[in-house]
Amino acid sequence: MRTLYLECNMGAAGDMLMGALLELHPSADNFIEKMNQLGLPGVKLEKESSVKCGIQGTHIKVTVDGKEEQSLDAHHGHMHDNEHSHNHAHAHHHHHTSLYDVSHIIHNLDIPQRVKENALCVYQLIAAAESNAHGKPMEEIHFHEVGTMDAVADVVGVCLLINDLKVDRIVASPVHVGSGNVKCAHGILPVPAPATAYILRGVPIYGGEVKGELCTPTGAALLKHFVDDFSGMPVMQIEKVGYGMGNKEFEIANCVRAMIGITEKQMDEIVELCCNLDDMTAEKIGFVMELMIEQGALDVYTTSVGMKKNRPGIMLTCMCKKADKSKFLHILLKHTTTLGIREYICNRYGLDRSIRVLQTKYGEVHIKTSTGYGVKREKMEYSDLERIAKEQSKSIEEIEIELKNDIM
Repeated sequence: MRTLYLECNMGAAGDMLMGALLELHPSADNFIEKMNQLGLPGVKLEKESSVKCGIQGTHIKVTVDGKEEQSLDAHHGHMHDNEHSHNHAHAHHHHHTSLYDVSHIIHNLDIPQRVKENALCVYQLIAAAESNAHGKPMEEIHFHEVGTMDAVADVVGVCLLINDLKVDRIVASPVHVGSGNVKCAHGILPVPAPATAYILRGVPIYGGEVKGELCTPTGAALLKHFVDDFSGMPVMQIEKVGYGMGNKEFEIANCVRAMIGITEKQMDEIVELCCNLDDMTAEKIGFVMELMIEQGALDVYTTSVGMKKNRPGIMLTCMCKKADKSKFLHILLKHTTTLGIREYICNRYGLDRSIRVLQTKYGEVHIKTSTGYGVKREKMEYSDLERIAKEQSKSIEEIEIELKNDIM
């Protein structure tokens, strides 16, 4: 499975995500040229080499009418509602753009329909969050022009890159949002800003010790829309790594790291049921183990443990499918002397397995093959080796050596 993993240890912003994904793209220069030919009003993108804490990556510089958006913190732009009195003389010299206007711009871009739909969904998340934060309907939300075009470029660029990378699954780490306060046009707000916090509902986030806003509403909306699972890095064979750099300087490298590669199929979650026993005979424990295997347990085993009053004991463990948990709980409670059972939920990763039949001078021998994670193993079925050894009056080791050439 082709998987994209996003490491958000320093949060996420639209330009950082675009820079990281651009480093994974097979033709970065052509992509920038394509973005500049889309016809986004006044927008120009440039990719710049950037170094943070000794790590080289890509920073995406987005200018609108020759000016780069300068945020008061890490925030990209801000919004206004219709009732907000706006003094152009004291602070701003720009027009307002509504969500309808932004949607119209995206609809008229020469990009695949799927990319348009993704971009519109992302922008709906941003608008809904701003609407909630300011207590106004979405149709009354207006963005200032530079900030809007900067964000639209980020959203469309990331959507295009993800479309070009053609991944099957996207996984991201829990999101570092920063801490402290952020200064914006409407005053000083806590981190994460209200819009960002609203978008990231249901997403694992944390504050940490870094002061400032690390995750912007645009970055949050892109993650919320595209990421299938927020968790640790999956087991994967990495093909390429990209670093998207932010503007600000911290003691920690201010970047989003993106990795693309192949992940193996994860097997179903399994359950481990464990109990400690110090007053059952070996014969009775053996009976319970055989019974659970007959009933479909994935595995059953014992471990020597020390128990209360320095008594030696046995920990009996049954591995089973989640759907079979109740059945094996009943068996353990009925057929052992335990008063309680511990349950552990585990993700089990395994190799793909197959069996083929090899025709040899001694007859059929079954070959077990296991593959995955860059590994391939082959093993002759022991019962076949045992049968041949008895028939030929030879050791199993001798039969294995004789048949190895046939396997090769």
